[in-house]
Amino acid sequence: MTPSGSAWLRRLWPLLALAAAVALAFALGLDRYLRLEVLQQNRALLLDFVAQRPVVAALSYLAIYTAAVALSLPGAVILTLAGGFLFGTAVASVLVVVGATLGACLVFLIARTALGDALRAKAGPWLSRMEDGFARNAFSYLLVLRLVPLFPFWLVNLVPAFLGVPLGSFAAATLLGIIPGSVVYASVGAGLGAVFDAGGTPDLGLILQPRVLLPLLGLALLALVPVAYRRWKGGRN
Repeated sequence: MTPSGSAWLRRLWPLLALAAAVALAFALGLDRYLRLEVLQQNRALLLDFVAQRPVVAALSYLAIYTAAVALSLPGAVILTLAGGFLFGTAVASVLVVVGATLGACLVFLIARTALGDALRAKAGPWLSRMEDGFARNAFSYLLVLRLVPLFPFWLVNLVPAFLGVPLGSFAAATLLGIIPGSVVYASVGAGLGAVFDAGGTPDLGLILQPRVLLPLLGLALLALVPVAYRRWKGGRN
């Protein structure tokens, strides 16, 4: 293998390993476990495990959440509900925010290392112009995308990696932006016991209800204030 080919392989292996892990997870049907029916069927066993080994249970949940986000498995909402059910709103919210941020940063770093530089080199000046515009307001834009789920979570993990966004800005915007939604779903999960006993199902569309969505939109608008100010100031100069 030539030196350039060897260097390219070293850059690609984390991405190849992640792709293989994703394929294996779906081949094993791990996504089938991210369902409310599975949680309901195993509620007594899980609650007993949390009661007997709370620290181990919390760390295990954190690892599972991080892996689920990194592998882009569907069912993050179910995992968040399960966290609220098992640990309560406050603890679950912390675990969810940390796990989701760690998983997102892992995908971001892999994509940036494997493909970021190569994509920018091939894309030409148009991507550089887009990169410059996004980079100046990266934190604000990312915060809006995390607060209001306009695009899939996995997509927002990837695109900033190709636009040269610093890891610090990506991590901070992700961590802060997912707090409101995480708290909402964790609080719903905390009441799952009563829902299961009544034979009902939780409202998974809660985040789109006006009483929840409107405050999130308000926070998103506040996040864009620095962008508007910089443009206004630039127009006056």
